[in-house]
Amino acid sequence: MTPGNEHTTDPVDLFIIGGGINGCGIARDAAGRGFSVTLAEKDDLASGTSSASTKLIHGGLRYLEHYEFRLVRESLIEREVLWGMAPHIIQPMRFVLPHHKGLRPKWLLRLGLFLYDSLGGRKKLPPTATRDLATDPLGKVLRPGHGTAFEYSDCTVDDSRLVVLNARDAATRGAMIRTRTKVTSAQREGAVWRIELTDQISGAEETVFARMLVNAAGPWVEQTFKGQPEAHAVRLVKGSHIVVRKLYDDPRSFFFQNADGRIIFAIPYKREFTLIGTTDADFAGNPGDAEISEGETDYLIAAANEYFATPIVRGDIVWTYSGVRPLYDDGASKAQEATRDYVLKLTGEAGVAPLLTVIGGKITTYRRLSEEALGHVQTALGARGGDWTAGAGLPGGDFAVEQFGEKIAQLQRDYPFLSESDSWRLVHSYGTEAWAILGNATDAEALGRAFGAGLYAAEVDFLIEREWVRTVEDVLWRRSKLGLHGEQIDSAALDAYIAAALDRSGTKAAIAQR
Repeated sequence: MTPGNEHTTDPVDLFIIGGGINGCGIARDAAGRGFSVTLAEKDDLASGTSSASTKLIHGGLRYLEHYEFRLVRESLIEREVLWGMAPHIIQPMRFVLPHHKGLRPKWLLRLGLFLYDSLGGRKKLPPTATRDLATDPLGKVLRPGHGTAFEYSDCTVDDSRLVVLNARDAATRGAMIRTRTKVTSAQREGAVWRIELTDQISGAEETVFARMLVNAAGPWVEQTFKGQPEAHAVRLVKGSHIVVRKLYDDPRSFFFQNADGRIIFAIPYKREFTLIGTTDADFAGNPGDAEISEGETDYLIAAANEYFATPIVRGDIVWTYSGVRPLYDDGASKAQEATRDYVLKLTGEAGVAPLLTVIGGKITTYRRLSEEALGHVQTALGARGGDWTAGAGLPGGDFAVEQFGEKIAQLQRDYPFLSESDSWRLVHSYGTEAWAILGNATDAEALGRAFGAGLYAAEVDFLIEREWVRTVEDVLWRRSKLGLHGEQIDSAALDAYIAAALDRSGTKAAIAQR
């Protein structure tokens, strides 16, 4: 049983709806201050918007054009804070921005990058540099005619693992994390909330109580209280990405300008692929049904082909994904111009159970959003301590940012049967917890059943016991991206193994008894 998941019917201080990055970040911060916390997620952790990002921890260079200086500054500061908290799943990356004649002028790009280097207190990430693509090796993958480019720093992140690690740390600090648990009703009864829950696996129903409710339901945030005073203006914007086989060997990413004023990224992804995105399109409907459209696919291919010497075709695409961002509706005329800043709304007069509604935000600012949310929580429920998360590492991240490569080499020395690529994946996913997964194994057979692509029973057991895994999709797409190697994975065997492991652990029985 995952720590912090002991069931209780006693009222809690804080009940959080939503197991995305904001909900899990708030749960972690609150539990660390001593609040009793329950979080309910109707599906798996990070099963919505939080696993559908561009996989960046970044300042948001393009937000400078919309004068969002506070957001950019906060994001830039957070890059190195988050990198220090999770140096396994967050890695620095250089981005190359080719100058394109007829689009943004060089002086504007230089000014933007000067501000980018100056606003955020950059300490460890290298500064902006100018490159000549006529001589830089990376220029060879582009169509002829590109000369000057600007190279700057940001970070990449395994977004869904960032969510899970925040949930794990919250649970370790006492929070109850309940996945596959849907909130069907939340009503005030004086100074407390009465919350009706339905277990999505067993169908069991339950009533719990809380002193305060946090609505961090992401793109479902408005639906949770639709038609009630707590509903707020939310603009749903869909972003889609495509993933293709690796287009080039250089470790740097591209930041491409498009003729329509938008930008796209082309990012080395999981060592064997290139991730291209994103789009921005207003969305109506069920966020859970979001998928890339034919028009979005055409747009991303065409935008990339404006730059790459070897054109991309549809047959090159190995995976697509889409997510719906719940942005605060600031009245912007275009979806790409809508603010990426977050808005927190506290409602509930004296003597009435308070509600905190979370709108907007982005992965880079989730920790600061959580701190601000806890300010509201402490206003409503009383102070329990100061900000603490900036200096506290996430599970597996207890090493210096400079030691990532050393950890990979050390894992290979300790387990010589591992390939370099397997060592990289394990350290990138689990950091120092890779050793806990491998244990005393002296060969691959000791790790149990092999499911393909370097996935063994020992890792699956770890994910079931500590990370709320219940399905094959949880393993292959949110705890890892091994689904990209689907042809190598024995999914049927993995599904049967997970079901048997849940039966052995009594997890299914425990769910049925709720």
